[in-house]
Amino acid sequence: MLVSATEIINKAHEGHYAIGAFNTNNLEWTKSLLKAAQDAKAPIIIQTSEGAAKYMGGFKVVVDIVRDLHDSMGITVPVALHLDHGTYEGAKKCIELGYTSVMFDGSHYSIEENIEKSKEILALAHAKGISVECEVGGIGGSEDGVTSSGELADPAECKQVAALGVDFLACGIGNIHGKYPANWAGLNFQRLEEINAAVDGKPLVLHGGSGIPFEQTDRAIKNGVSKINVNTELQLVYAAAIRKYIEEGLDLQGKGFDPRKLMKPGFDAITEQTIALMKAFGCAGKAE
Repeated sequence: MLVSATEIINKAHEGHYAIGAFNTNNLEWTKSLLKAAQDAKAPIIIQTSEGAAKYMGGFKVVVDIVRDLHDSMGITVPVALHLDHGTYEGAKKCIELGYTSVMFDGSHYSIEENIEKSKEILALAHAKGISVECEVGGIGGSEDGVTSSGELADPAECKQVAALGVDFLACGIGNIHGKYPANWAGLNFQRLEEINAAVDGKPLVLHGGSGIPFEQTDRAIKNGVSKINVNTELQLVYAAAIRKYIEEGLDLQGKGFDPRKLMKPGFDAITEQTIALMKAFGCAGKAE
C-alpha cells in the first residue's frame, strides 16, 4: 500500500534527516528505485513530472505501475507517489487518479493567485488524505520544458503559504534544476534560515538536489529541509553506465541482441546511486 508523504516527511523533520524524492521515467526506472529503497531500508518518494507521466502513458498508468511493482516486489518500506511541479489541472487529476502526494507549483502566479489556487488544491487533497507541497520563489534552470531564472523566496510569502496548511513547502534559495555551473554561488543559507524561522517548523523541500555538495545538503537539513529532489544525477549515471557498456565491446549488430542487457547496467547504476544518496541524506535504515 502506498502512503501519503506527510508522515514520512514529518518523521524526517523531527529526526533531522531528509527523504529522497526521485523522479522516474519508466517501469524499469521505478523498479530500480523501489529496489534501492528496500535494500537501504529507507522510506522513499517516487515522483513524476507531468511530462514523464505523459511519456509513460498517463497518470493512471503511473499509479498502476508503482502499485503493481510495489506489491509484486514485496516492498515493505514506506513509498509515496508524488507529482513533481504539478500544474493546477495536473494536481487535480493526480488527486483523482490515485497519487498519494502532489505538488502544486503556483510560483509563476502572483502571490495572491498562488494562495487562492493552493487553497483549492489543499482542500481537494486533504479530503482524501493526500499530502500537498506548494512552492514560493521559482527554482532556477530548466526541467520538463519549464524554465526559471531562479530567485530567492520571500520569507513573508513563505509564511503566508505555509499558514494555509501545506504539508511541506518548496522555496528558492539559490538552487537550480539540472547541472550546476562552475560559477554557482551555492545555497543561500541566510535566506534559508529566515524562511525556516518564518514558517515555524513547516518541513521544507530542496529542489535541484543533483550535484549539491553534501556539506551543503547537511546544513540545509539542519535548517528545516526534509525532502530533497533528485533527477538529473540519476539520468547522468544511467547514461554513463550504458555508454561504458557499449564502449567495452557490445555488438549492437550481433545476432540475438537483447536490449535488456543494454539497459541493465544503467538501471543497476540508478539503484546504486540512489542508495548512496539515501545514506547521504540520512534516511537509510529509517524504515527498519
